[in-house]
Amino acid sequence: MTITQSTKLWTSIFALLCVVQLLGYAQQAMLNPTAPLYIIHLGGSPFVVGLTISSFAATSVIARPFVGYWSDRWSESGVLGFGLMMLAVSMLLWFVPFVTAVLLANALRGIGWAGVNAGGYALLARIAPESRRGEASGYYSGAQSTPTVIFPAVALWLMQAPFGGYDLVFTIMMALGLGGAAVCYLMARQIPNLRKHSDLPQSAAPWWRQIITLSERGVLLPASLMFCNQLSFPAITSFIVLYAREIGIESIGSYFIVSGITSVLARPLLGRVSDRIGVGYSLLATFMLQSFALILLVVAANLAMILLAGVLYMLGMAIGGASTLVIAMNRATPERRGRFMASFSMAYPLGYGLGAFITGSAIDMIGYSWTYLLLAVLGGAGLLLTMLNWKTLR
Repeated sequence: MTITQSTKLWTSIFALLCVVQLLGYAQQAMLNPTAPLYIIHLGGSPFVVGLTISSFAATSVIARPFVGYWSDRWSESGVLGFGLMMLAVSMLLWFVPFVTAVLLANALRGIGWAGVNAGGYALLARIAPESRRGEASGYYSGAQSTPTVIFPAVALWLMQAPFGGYDLVFTIMMALGLGGAAVCYLMARQIPNLRKHSDLPQSAAPWWRQIITLSERGVLLPASLMFCNQLSFPAITSFIVLYAREIGIESIGSYFIVSGITSVLARPLLGRVSDRIGVGYSLLATFMLQSFALILLVVAANLAMILLAGVLYMLGMAIGGASTLVIAMNRATPERRGRFMASFSMAYPLGYGLGAFITGSAIDMIGYSWTYLLLAVLGGAGLLLTMLNWKTLR
């Protein structure tokens, strides 16, 4: 049985899905500033920070075809709940004060992250009204970005508080994963017959061929655009705390609050703008804003300039995320929606992981300023890709 499409967006299922994503992304928001500082505390370097983030991205990419297959054949909400449980359980290894344990823990988190994103996007593509997909993706990504308003600053405050420390932060992160799994269970009870296995067309190919198939028709363009959109994101979220320390800027917690508020307020609004002006113009704005923000960081001499760069970058990220998600939802076929959205969502960890590795390696070799300039130049790839596909995007 399928959900009947209508123009109503705010159903109980959509609301609970947004809550689940908020809790899952809250854990990630707390880890963004915590992980680099913790790894440096354990004796690591910026290169090790990049390698740790890349291990998270690598397992997330590898797991996506599998969770996409099970999203189609089993349950989107089941895959989503599994991912949240993995996020919670993997936090146990963060209590072991060794860099190798942190590497393993983040690799396990990547598997959970694959479930959270692939299951969530597949369910969103199924329940969002076709005429309001830009708006739906705006609210959905807004729920994902809402934790960036306060949770990174809370993590930094807890690490420095007399009663706090890294262990307290890790405990809260585990609780967030468990809380998300509980809400997902409540949501799943409302959609027990969302789709039966027998409703899906059966493929003649063996199961392992269906899982390993990565060439979902039409996925390359939205995935490539999302990859470009994510490439410089680690430099803005994780490495920014190390950069601020390098140039002598204190109270960097306010940066996460300001940039987070920008992201939360912008995503629903810019999702509607994407519906009206089209994804082509939206993507042009995305990559220009991101590159300009990165260049601004190169010359940043005080907290105000860093805050401005964060606002501009998050505006670009907000409109770009909504636009690429609309392209993906429009191209996904019903019988392979889970695998299509899983293939599309691989662009998130690929871009984020490679961006983290490039950022960490470049910082060790050429320093922070030149690294941000390099990332600004790499951002031009997204602008070029948009122009080359302008007719299709219009």
